[in-house]
Amino acid sequence: MARVKGAMMTRKRRKKIIKLAKGFWGSKKNHYKLANQQVMKSLKYAYVGRKLKKRDFRRLWITRISAACKMNGMNYSTFMNGLKKAGVTLNRKMLAEIAIADQAAFSALVAQAKAAL
Repeated sequence: MARVKGAMMTRKRRKKIIKLAKGFWGSKKNHYKLANQQVMKSLKYAYVGRKLKKRDFRRLWITRISAACKMNGMNYSTFMNGLKKAGVTLNRKMLAEIAIADQAAFSALVAQAKAAL
């Protein structure tokens, strides 16, 4: 029986890595060994980045809500506590959008939070 060599699958596997390494600097884009190392590291960064993105956006929303609260004479933590007691269940993303787009509606929310306290 003839010996089976893995040329086709090896080439396919290497081409996949080289394709993922497109745009990398220097030899990392066309030398398999360097490309493989960099692709593995890049995929790790991408995974971590997806987690950090959620954290960063939440920080941004809280900062925007806090700034809008201060314009209405209230701090962030008191505002969120007031909303919770008033039974308003808006998430921080929507509160930040309201604070930017519709300041009158946000002022009404602040008044509602003050009334609940």
